[in-house]
Amino acid sequence: MERIKKGELGELRKIIVYDGHKGPEEIHVNPEFLDWLTDPVLNGGGAVIDFGCYGADLITWLLQGEKPLSVFAVLKQYKPEVYPKVYDDATIVLSYPDMEGVIHASWNWPFNRKDMHIYGNTGYMLIDDPVTIRMRLDEKSEEKVIKVPLSKAPFKDAFAFFASVINGETKVGPYDLSSLGVNVTVVEILEAAKKSSRTGKEVKLKK
Repeated sequence: MERIKKGELGELRKIIVYDGHKGPEEIHVNPEFLDWLTDPVLNGGGAVIDFGCYGADLITWLLQGEKPLSVFAVLKQYKPEVYPKVYDDATIVLSYPDMEGVIHASWNWPFNRKDMHIYGNTGYMLIDDPVTIRMRLDEKSEEKVIKVPLSKAPFKDAFAFFASVINGETKVGPYDLSSLGVNVTVVEILEAAKKSSRTGKEVKLKK
């Protein structure tokens, strides 16, 4: 985040987030969780909610709370025999004044993935996994691989982090990944994605 803020990639032009796995049934989640994930009312929409939330959260965080102007989404059901009530694949395009965000959320990847590509007008940053970043800052330079340490307590465990916030030990800033404002925008994006899929049109967000 700090390197992006410093403008090391130039002006941001595209952020692409990949999230998902083979599917909750395929990775054998517990029955109660599976029932919730595949219920269009309780969960809200299968893979688009299950994994689209991460991409929407990351992009909104990187843009410090900025909302997209519009959302366009294509939701697909590749495995209706497994997930008859919900879509198992989502491609969501977020349009901003000077850039684009793309979220690929799916229960159809050949293996687990959580990676992200960030492109500016002068360089790129490819986050392959929690500790590996590949960077190329300009046309003349070579790609460099950076290793970063894993987060320390309480950030490496969701429940420990939650307890730390409740106990006042950790402060959540207005544009942090877990902030209320950022996550309200995430919900707006995902609801717009579902509406876009139903109508076949882009959905404009209110400012």
